[in-house]
Amino acid sequence: MIEEYINVHDKFSLEMKVGFTAQQQHKVNDFSVNMWVFIPSSLDINKNTYSKMDFYRDVKSNIRLITPIYLLEDIADPDSLPLKLMRESFEKISVNPSGNISDYEMHIKMFQSILKSSLRNEILRIKKSKSEKERKELISFYASNVARITEEYRKLGQIINIPSVERNVFNYYLFGDEFMSNVIELHTFKLLKSLDEDHDPLYEKCKKLLIDLINNEINYKRTVGYPLIEKESFSKNRDVVSRFSALKKYIESQLFLDVKTREDGTLVRQFYYSLAAGISMIFATIIAFSFQLKYGNFTLPLFIALVVGYMLKDRIKELFRYYFSHKLDSKYFDNKITVSINDILIGWCKESQSFVKDFQIPLKVKQLRDRSAILEAENRINDEKIILYKLRMQLDRKQINESNMYPVAGVNNILRFNVVHFIQKMDNPSVPLYVTDEKTDYKVIEGEKIYYLNFILQYQYLDQSELKKYRVAFNRDGIKNLERF
Repeated sequence: MIEEYINVHDKFSLEMKVGFTAQQQHKVNDFSVNMWVFIPSSLDINKNTYSKMDFYRDVKSNIRLITPIYLLEDIADPDSLPLKLMRESFEKISVNPSGNISDYEMHIKMFQSILKSSLRNEILRIKKSKSEKERKELISFYASNVARITEEYRKLGQIINIPSVERNVFNYYLFGDEFMSNVIELHTFKLLKSLDEDHDPLYEKCKKLLIDLINNEINYKRTVGYPLIEKESFSKNRDVVSRFSALKKYIESQLFLDVKTREDGTLVRQFYYSLAAGISMIFATIIAFSFQLKYGNFTLPLFIALVVGYMLKDRIKELFRYYFSHKLDSKYFDNKITVSINDILIGWCKESQSFVKDFQIPLKVKQLRDRSAILEAENRINDEKIILYKLRMQLDRKQINESNMYPVAGVNNILRFNVVHFIQKMDNPSVPLYVTDEKTDYKVIEGEKIYYLNFILQYQYLDQSELKKYRVAFNRDGIKNLERF
């Protein structure tokens, strides 16, 4: 199964999270994603101005495990797997402080990653609930479960808060504690904000419960000395943001996989490039032998023939290299990425990028693109440029199960697509517009010039295939909007 989530990450970047869920009944799971990017010709993006190197510089890819899914009430249960595994690792460290520290650290990171995901999912569950009574119960459960979780985690700290455990080892627990407090505070604020913005009648009824939950965490952080947000201190708040970002990267690092990237089909490419060199050498040798037989050694015609043969040899070699490279590009990908957990290979990912012509696009993709009449007319003069990005993922379900203690569904491939290259030849975002006016006869107002990137994604898994369309509105000031069709 393939799931995707696309949003605007920042002013000039899109984030595309594609989740590949490996089914238990299949040992090997093969996934395929094709993405067509339709680019206005006025942006002057083509294979001559926008190379593969430029594309892969703009596309940042991170491959990570899908966070194991738990309900918030399940995590709060002292016998839940995340708490149980973490407790066992704490007890082992307390008995043998120099023991498996990496295992102890891993369980802290996994617990906090699972908690963060569960908080997000619980808030979505509350927002989707149509019944006011049910939402109120869910909010009450949210607050009580969060309190139980923090209590259980902080009780574990007593196990390792002993003289035999080194301070740097105890710090791993504190990092998790501070991260937990931050994400609880952040997600509770988001829930409060959502109720307020939706004019939910529960905002007035539940705000005290949620604010008390937030204040409990703020008071706890003040007591133990964690950094706090202050209304009037820009520099301190900047440090808080920086620290929270560092903690987030530290905690979520457990989900990121070991990846090694290399060119796909390297040996085959080198063989064909050697073949191209051999063909050119045969041609040059035939010319040299022919002139040598006819004119003999150390003659002017042989000298000229050797020079011409050498000149043509290089051109022939490059011509055949280009021919073989073009043929191989249609068969092989640009990059092959091997994916591992603790040196256990769980799969691989291949990716490629190329410019394609309109006639090379499948009919269903063309129909979904749905160009307007004026755009079709313009396309006959200045054709829309089209990038095809192909991604293939293969996962070994058995290896995933054996390499992790947690119920991991598969992997996420998180792509960040930066559009800065696409804005370099845009017009000014502000355009003067003229309208009539009763007082001054006419008036100049400001209009905004917008460009559009259309994305069509095709997901294929087993016998299932699905097409989705997105459109990004942007200009020199950055991304303005993302539409889903």
